[in-house]
Amino acid sequence: MSFLSKIVRCMRTIAPLELAETSWDNVGVLVEPPYPSTSFSKVFLTIDLTPQVLEEALSDPKVGTIVSYHPPIFNSMKRLTISDVKQNIVMKAIARGVSIYSPHTACDNCVNGVNDWLASGLGDGETVAIELKENPPAGQEGSGTGRIFTYHQPVPLSNVIERVKALTGLPFVRVATADAHRAHQSGLIKTVAICAGSGSSVLGPVKADLYFSGEMGHHDVLAALAQGTSVILCEHTNTERGYLSAVLKPALEKLLVDERSEKGEKIEVVVSTLDCDPLVIV
Repeated sequence: MSFLSKIVRCMRTIAPLELAETSWDNVGVLVEPPYPSTSFSKVFLTIDLTPQVLEEALSDPKVGTIVSYHPPIFNSMKRLTISDVKQNIVMKAIARGVSIYSPHTACDNCVNGVNDWLASGLGDGETVAIELKENPPAGQEGSGTGRIFTYHQPVPLSNVIERVKALTGLPFVRVATADAHRAHQSGLIKTVAICAGSGSSVLGPVKADLYFSGEMGHHDVLAALAQGTSVILCEHTNTERGYLSAVLKPALEKLLVDERSEKGEKIEVVVSTLDCDPLVIV
């Protein structure tokens, strides 16, 4: 079995591609070089595959597969030129024999995926999918789009904000506070609707005390406030990046523990140190 095949088998065990939003998403093996090196023994994880992150990965000759949460190939390509950033990334990876795999919404929707990781930091409560997946793969019962987290005991909005900061490692988050949640005594949070990344389309139809996402449109936030729902926004990839080290890396390591590279080396999983959200609060 090739190095890439071993990684794909493990990734599809963790986040089956059947769970992805394939009507618009682009998941799975995106780049499969014809001449991979036999010396590859590392998997490189990142949220975004930017030129800087690609150079970080390629600087290690042991990296054979890049797992890029966001697909670097999304729209169709009619040509491959170095002047186009995305095309340049693809060609450099192929030239070095490095493959690229993207799980994206399969990782969002799966059991113990990105949305479940976000829910895990909120405290004591129960989590269910906003929209359950019909006929999910074995072991993925309860998977689906978004999550609704329900506290066993309602808590003040300020408590939820601090938990979100602790989970994501962020010193600041953006908050829109509904009138009902300005007073601790009468405005406790019982239900939290969760969607990693861009949440408007998933969260908009949901009735909950709080929306928790990476980003939402201005008018979507106003609509939430009008119905008495507060909003916590962390910026798009800040709701995704922590999942790589906290969940995906150890899950891959566990599945790869008995696997070896073509040269008999143990397969390592590393996380990008340069990958970061492009927006910062200053």
